[in-house]
Amino acid sequence: MSKNHALSESPERLQVAVVGPGKLGRACALALLDDPDLALAGVVERPGFPGFLRGRLQNTVRVTHIRDLPEVDLALVCVPPLEVGAVAHDLLQSRIPMVECARLEGVALMAHYQALEEQAHRYRATAVYGAGWNPGVLPLMNNAFHVLIPRGRSVAHRHPAVQMHHSVSVSHLPGVKQALEGEFSGPDGQLVRYVYVELMPGASWETVHDLIESDPLFAGESSRIFQIDSLSTLAAQERQGLVLERLESADAGQHAGLLLEARFDVHQFAARAMVDAARRLKSLKTGAHPYTLSLHANGHVQGVLNGG
Repeated sequence: MSKNHALSESPERLQVAVVGPGKLGRACALALLDDPDLALAGVVERPGFPGFLRGRLQNTVRVTHIRDLPEVDLALVCVPPLEVGAVAHDLLQSRIPMVECARLEGVALMAHYQALEEQAHRYRATAVYGAGWNPGVLPLMNNAFHVLIPRGRSVAHRHPAVQMHHSVSVSHLPGVKQALEGEFSGPDGQLVRYVYVELMPGASWETVHDLIESDPLFAGESSRIFQIDSLSTLAAQERQGLVLERLESADAGQHAGLLLEARFDVHQFAARAMVDAARRLKSLKTGAHPYTLSLHANGHVQGVLNGG
């Protein structure tokens, strides 16, 4: 293992160890295979609990301790939440820069972050915490909704197992190639209908959307209507779903609204955030830093870190 874990400015790809071969670890390892700046050094797994690595990962170097890897510049911690603290302590004590996204809540999460900050300063190491989906990107998006609509109410709910079926009533409408729909019980118990529409070439989304909303079959029902490129892809996916909505208060005057509807693999999203944080570790001072988002000069939203 590399004796000096200070991150180099060299154009060579940084060697990244993935600690934990579970779903998140496998997602991180796959993301590293395709990253131009980072390389997968290997996967660290617990003795007696080998991970299931197949496909593109079947020839990955596998060890039971990070010191057994020939070269490591930084580590992604992908172990269960209650194990993150001990793993992070060992890495920071060895002055190995690290990224984590432990799914803890409330007091436990704040205590975990405080411990990381104290250890990073004590051992003069670098860490990024909260670099996942939640904690991570989702709270940042929720905060952005509150910034844009400071006076209002928010509704957020997940629909991981909505049963989808082809919608005959929507599919026959002009401009619709095919449609899927499903029903989900919202946080208030109200039934919400989700409709996903693939358009015919040249069709107007605004026109089709208005036709669906005015259909008598949808009268009196709460509906969410979305346009997607390919229904066959959606139907084949088994992913988590999320609806995040922020509605401005009536007394605010503008009646603004924001709606995010997402379908995704939570481990894949978390892995992308972790890899993004790892890519920027070399620009940080020693200490523990929260993951956040900002705008770069090219206009694209990219992850950056509050490095101080």
